[in-house]
Amino acid sequence: MQSVLEFISQPWHWAVSGAMIAFVMFLLIYLGQRFGVSSSFKALCSIGGAGNFADYFKYDWKSHDWLLMFVIGSIIGGGIGATVLASPEPVQISAATIADLTELGVKVPMTRAEGTGYLPMDLFNFEALTSLKGIILMVLGGFCIGFGTRWAGGCTSGHAISGLSNLQMPSLVAVIGFFIGGLVTTHFLLPIILNL
Repeated sequence: MQSVLEFISQPWHWAVSGAMIAFVMFLLIYLGQRFGVSSSFKALCSIGGAGNFADYFKYDWKSHDWLLMFVIGSIIGGGIGATVLASPEPVQISAATIADLTELGVKVPMTRAEGTGYLPMDLFNFEALTSLKGIILMVLGGFCIGFGTRWAGGCTSGHAISGLSNLQMPSLVAVIGFFIGGLVTTHFLLPIILNL
């Protein structure tokens, strides 16, 4: 009989996570809560005393303590998944994606010794920060993600999962914007940046 560790390490059908997301969303709607990981950053800043410098951070962060527990659990779960439950093989991506990345000059690991494949190590490392390409990808990209999240009033999980579940029109507009931005970046900006 399979051990519990072997059972949970196996690939699961996508419908399992979809059903769990739907269950959590029904539960949050019932409890009158909203889901969005970027909201936890506001709470962390408030806990850290940012309310002394900006009125935006003056609010009752304890009303989001459940979200902070979710974020902490996600970090712990990610650590367990990356160590205890780690696959001996790199992440499996489609042959078409491998071909596209190879054409752009991004090396895709084929063995675990070459990397896990979640982040191309030739692009995302401390040495890359000394190049224009690395600064654009990591520093400017990080700023754009943080700024865009606050400007859009939430992150992709907040809008695409929680906002759409609540039939919020601003979330639909934000999700459409996320997809358009992702397509433009992937097909037009990324090839330019990677050829710098």
